[in-house]
Amino acid sequence: MLLATQLQRVFILKDKGQEIRLSDPEPRWSTEAVLNFYAPTYPILTTAKISAPFIRDDAVEYRFETVMGTKG
Repeated sequence: MLLATQLQRVFILKDKGQEIRLSDPEPRWSTEAVLNFYAPTYPILTTAKISAPFIRDDAVEYRFETVMGTKG
C-alpha cells in the first residue's frame, strides 16, 4: 500500500559564510511570501532570489540566494 505524505519545506539562507535553516512559518504561503516574512529579520533577503526546490532528508529545501557582498 502506498502512503502519501506532504514533505516539510525548509528555507536555507547563507549569511556571513554560515548556512541558516529557516522553518516554514505557514505551509500555505508561497515561497515569495515566506521570503517577505523573513526579510525584516534578515535584510540581505531584500535582494535575494529563490532557487529551485531540492528534496533532501524528507524535506523540500529552497535556497535564498543573493549576490550582495560578492565581487565581480
